[in-house]
Amino acid sequence: MTEAELIELLSDMGQPKFRAGQLYKWLQSGVTDFDGMTDMPKSLREKLSDTCYIADVKIIKRLQSKIDETVKYVYELYDGEYIESVLMKYEHGYTVCISTQIGCRMGCSFCASGINGLSRNLTASEMLAQIMAAERDNNIRVSNVVMMGMGEPLDNFDNSVRFLELVSSDKGMNIGLRHISLSTSGVVSGIEKLKEYNFPITLSISLHAPFDDIRSSMMKVNRKWNIAELLKACKEYQKVTTRRISFEYALIEGVNDSKECAEQLAKILKGIMCHVNLIPANPVKENSFKKPDKTKILHFKRLLESLGVNATVRRTLGSDIDASCGQLRRKAKEEKL
Repeated sequence: MTEAELIELLSDMGQPKFRAGQLYKWLQSGVTDFDGMTDMPKSLREKLSDTCYIADVKIIKRLQSKIDETVKYVYELYDGEYIESVLMKYEHGYTVCISTQIGCRMGCSFCASGINGLSRNLTASEMLAQIMAAERDNNIRVSNVVMMGMGEPLDNFDNSVRFLELVSSDKGMNIGLRHISLSTSGVVSGIEKLKEYNFPITLSISLHAPFDDIRSSMMKVNRKWNIAELLKACKEYQKVTTRRISFEYALIEGVNDSKECAEQLAKILKGIMCHVNLIPANPVKENSFKKPDKTKILHFKRLLESLGVNATVRRTLGSDIDASCGQLRRKAKEEKL
């Protein structure tokens, strides 16, 4: 809830307006039980406990890198479902990669998140809880968020938008929208709706192939909205927001790493203010994909740059605890069962 909604809730309970400020402050401090709100009347705390709940996550598995300070989490939710999140440290501060759904229904062939389909959407509060849990566990302040964990944010549009509004509130977590990235597999209808909000976030498009036949074989979403439709939506989004778009490109040996792919990628991105983030593909046991060797990755990058495309290779963090998104959750669930 927003502060205004909390004011309305407590007003309906016959409480003075200042109680909403107290409640909001407790929620932002990370308190996960109404009994811990010690400056509020016991009768009100009991009423809130009867009618409301505070979304929280419980750490089930925590993997700490010995190479850097990356931490990968498996969280348990109130209904026994599991999600994943990652805390990463950069020179500019701490970034949390959060999940937006339990599982995923997009069915991308290189991703472990959607192998068992979609269980349910996460609420905005469950997205916030992932950040707050990482802050509590490490006694740090998170300054950046990437919505790139399990799930498709634009397939959970309303909760994703509410999360953006809550996390950026100056009375809430106060994480600036310019420090938030939202990654989509290419849900064109969602991109068209998102542009109307004109959030100054970074939109990241999981492109992964410059030809429709290759992309359709990797990503089911391309069979509904092809590359031309996706890039048209990106251009219209950019006209409204004037923000640079990031294109994610997972390099897979023998699939999308050819000279022809690099040349076509540069061709289709012409006229879009963008950046290409090259990602050496993570192996998933359910497919035979392999990442190209380092020399080929660098050659692909340099070819893009020679064709006028700004490109970088994603820095590998926590390589000693590496697991494709979704695999830790599945393993933890299997162990529980």
